[in-house]
Amino acid sequence: MSPAPFTAEPTVYQRWQRFSAAAVLAFHGYANWLVGISWRKFVLLSVALIVGANILQDLPPFTWRVSEMVETIEPAAPPREPKAPKAPKAPKADKADKAAESPDRPIKYEVTIDERGVRIQPVAASAISVASAASAASAAASAASGAASSSTSDLPSIIIDLPKNARTDEIRQAINEARDAVENAARDAADAAREAADAAREADVDARKAMREATAAARLPIRRTTVTRLGDFLVNLAVFIVLSSAVIKAMYKGRMVAEVKAAQATETAEAEALKRQVVEARMAAMQAQVEPHFLFNTLASIDHLIETDPPRASQMQKNLIALLRASMPTMREANATTSRDLGRELSVIKPYLEILKMRMEERLQTEIDVPEGLMSAEFPAMMIQSLVENAIKHGLEPKAEGGSLKVKAEILHGKLAVTVADTGLGFGRAATAGTGVGLANIRERLMLLHGAKAAITVAENQPSGTKVTITVPYVSRFNSQTEGATA
Repeated sequence: MSPAPFTAEPTVYQRWQRFSAAAVLAFHGYANWLVGISWRKFVLLSVALIVGANILQDLPPFTWRVSEMVETIEPAAPPREPKAPKAPKAPKADKADKAAESPDRPIKYEVTIDERGVRIQPVAASAISVASAASAASAAASAASGAASSSTSDLPSIIIDLPKNARTDEIRQAINEARDAVENAARDAADAAREAADAAREADVDARKAMREATAAARLPIRRTTVTRLGDFLVNLAVFIVLSSAVIKAMYKGRMVAEVKAAQATETAEAEALKRQVVEARMAAMQAQVEPHFLFNTLASIDHLIETDPPRASQMQKNLIALLRASMPTMREANATTSRDLGRELSVIKPYLEILKMRMEERLQTEIDVPEGLMSAEFPAMMIQSLVENAIKHGLEPKAEGGSLKVKAEILHGKLAVTVADTGLGFGRAATAGTGVGLANIRERLMLLHGAKAAITVAENQPSGTKVTITVPYVSRFNSQTEGATA
């Protein structure tokens, strides 16, 4: 039995990478969804989210309530015993009312009449002697005053000074009236004190009863409800989500538009690259063919001239070798470059025209007008050769008397213009007129290489024939190589 394969557990960094990738994917998915909905729908969803957060924050599991019965054994703060109300104070008619404050202590007043006047003094009942009032009035008064001074010092005394000419009956009547008033006031004060004491006792009984009832009520079981709230953050979270989503929706749309444009541009570039590869393949095939009928005709002409005119045969052979030597590098570089310098293009055209001149003899005259300074200018490969081949094949060869062919290069409005003009039959007038595929390929290739900056024009030549001009941006290959080396 083979052992189970060992699988290493993912590290913390690998877990973090997976989480980051998942988070980024989720963010892009959410942002794409936000961009896909309208602003009206976004506002409606935002309002619904905030309202739902307000409702959910008061519902489980974000908020719940727990009720329980609690019995209090000892009250935390028992009710305080109320204080007994204070007894109302007796009106301060005179100091004699103090005698009523102590109802348990018997107080009496002694009235003494002598030549000085009338004296009414409080004395205790046990301190009064039973001596005769007539024999020891003054002594009894002094003894009673001394005996009562210790116990009745706080009670008031009444002293009435009598005038010397007052009558006895008037004095006696005034004394009796004063004594009656004092006794009535003392009785009234005693009654008021007793009523106040009774009210205080009743209030004390009521307070003790209320305290007992409050203590009993505090010991009864009560229901306590605890509320736990965990959803207070939901509303703030909903507002944060709405605001951040609005920012993402506003900013991510521009990014998506840029990405779409970039994708379209990439798609267009890939399509153009594909088209360019197709054109390059066609041009490479054309270059590889090197006009087989032209090559066979040239070899046949060399074979014929070897017997009739060996010097001309040798010259034609040398031109063919030069043509092949100039064409072979182009075939090898067809997949590596799209432009060459103008001098290399002419190195293919010159031997080709020389071979044709030897074959057509006086029927073909050629001219190449290219300044030396333009030999380093970049020009798409094989385009001049295609134009020259078309001019010979469809313009000059079908014409009995032949004609001339001119290749000219110049700078027009800051661009390089290369013209191939012939005096043949004219465009589309020969029996061997082509289908125009070659010119269409050249036009398509120029569009791929330079866009709207390049152009090809076909016009009638004077006095006869066709003139084709290719215009491309002027770029010196020597300068571009120097800048590349410097960079």
